Amino acid sequence: MKKQLSIIALAAAGLLSSCSKFLDRQPLSQIAPDQYFNNDNEAKFYLNSLYSAFPNAEGVYNEDIDNIVKTSLSDQITGRRTVPLNGGNWTWTELRKINFFLDNYNRVMTEAQAARFAGIAKFFRAYFYFDKVQRFGDVPWYSHAIEKEDNAMLTKARDPRKLVVDSIIKDLEYAIANVDEATFPVSTEMVSKYTAMALLSRVCLFEGTWKKYRNEAGWEDLLRKSAAISEQLIDSKKYKIYKTTPNKAYLELFASIAPVKDEIILARTFSNELSVWHNINYYTITSSYGKPGLEKQLVNSYLMADGSRFTDIPRYDTITFYNETQNRDPRLSQTIRTPGYARIGTTNALPPDFGASVTGYQLIKFVTDMSFDSFNRSINSMPIFRYAEVLLNFAEAKAELGTLTQADLDKSIFELRDRVGMPKLDMAAANADVDNYMAAQYPGVTGANKGVILEIRRERRIELVMESHRWNDLMRWKSGQSVVRPFKGMYFPGVGQYDLDRNGKIDVHIYTGAKPTPAVAGVQYFKLGTEMELENDYGNVLINRTTTKTFREDRDYLQPIPIQERQLNPKLTQNPQWVDGL
Repeated sequence: MKKQLSIIALAAAGLLSSCSKFLDRQPLSQIAPDQYFNNDNEAKFYLNSLYSAFPNAEGVYNEDIDNIVKTSLSDQITGRRTVPLNGGNWTWTELRKINFFLDNYNRVMTEAQAARFAGIAKFFRAYFYFDKVQRFGDVPWYSHAIEKEDNAMLTKARDPRKLVVDSIIKDLEYAIANVDEATFPVSTEMVSKYTAMALLSRVCLFEGTWKKYRNEAGWEDLLRKSAAISEQLIDSKKYKIYKTTPNKAYLELFASIAPVKDEIILARTFSNELSVWHNINYYTITSSYGKPGLEKQLVNSYLMADGSRFTDIPRYDTITFYNETQNRDPRLSQTIRTPGYARIGTTNALPPDFGASVTGYQLIKFVTDMSFDSFNRSINSMPIFRYAEVLLNFAEAKAELGTLTQADLDKSIFELRDRVGMPKLDMAAANADVDNYMAAQYPGVTGANKGVILEIRRERRIELVMESHRWNDLMRWKSGQSVVRPFKGMYFPGVGQYDLDRNGKIDVHIYTGAKPTPAVAGVQYFKLGTEMELENDYGNVLINRTTTKTFREDRDYLQPIPIQERQLNPKLTQNPQWVDGL
């Protein structure tokens, strides 16, 4: 992996001597800018290097906040984050590459010819800065590549968050206007005007709700912009929800080797021929990566197939696995192993494997056939921008604004539910009968649209699970306390033998004392209290029982600025309540 350099490390030769040599070179292997960017191919070649900014496959599927639970917890959840000496995501190499292009790309090309390339570069600048705003809040905005002699720019203070977000929006609006389809045919692997529209929808929803739930001015305009650009993309009919195979479409969408162009706006792709792989199958079927499993609260949040609430069933919290998985939103059985599950390409039904899933709710989203089960040999594509998210953004923005209608829901949330045969979301019914189970998760939601906002959040969590949106959603909703509750798995009445899928064979045997002998092949044995913990010697499986979870409301919504950066630039203020000794 390339060493990531900070703003000052990129240019302050007098402060860090190792950087002087780096800065004396042109970014393009000794090719000066006045000798490059002379035609389409040279510009495209340079811009292709910017795609490394997108998350790798693990950056998509390796979610571990409160949707997915593992044997160990991230520092975000335990409260063990500290102010780093350096690094800490305060890295600016990619920005210099982008700004270098924007400073030099139009030396020869006509304005019309060059504008489309500038649009791609400005998309990546917006993407870069949106990540920084989500992490740090205020950050210095740089619209040009910094030279090593420019001390004023190297030592500038952080710019206000609003200035940075306004600049992000301006860059994306430029990209939408100038990245034309004729020259850049729409591809799921390349940035298009539709990718810029999807990112603008995401940015404005994030910042609008961030402001709303902190009582900051300006949230309405941002949510209106999110709703408007989302609706523009919806009405373009360029994308649609993939519904080809009844009862399997959701699972197939994520197991597809090639991105499903109906729904995927932009994806990372992988290939045996190019020796570019990822690790999703191995991640879900072995114990090597923390035994990821869906968490009980999320399992409870899936509706019944008729649209009624699972949590309205009397004593829902004591229902065992087989019964709790019957007649549910079909996305549940396309996200985890449920009774009757068989791997793609086989008919052999497999029960959940606690050896690969700490909660027992074993993940199958993104899992492909067994030919890809070896370490780091999966090649199915990973979505970076998906049309489903745009639909969710549209509905949420309008609900938060108070302008949502039933017609809006019918062209957004219903499309997601219709994929799996679920009934539409009824706005009036949701607001008239607020779900108390959801309300307890998000106490900050109030007002006339409380019920439907909660239902849209339910929909978002279920539809986008394992796509790494959850942390940023909780941060913008000011719902950090969601991560400090106990994490749970399946319910067991106590010691005994359990046929999880009701096929006549015992799958799990929980015991006390000595392990039963002789061991039966195919049975998973767990000693109560050591190999498996239940709440009271019966009840839900408990994960990380002795690990303290902490989220400080006065501090943890933003990351700290690294110590070394503040030493090099005294004008950099620290984020609230992060103590670094300076």
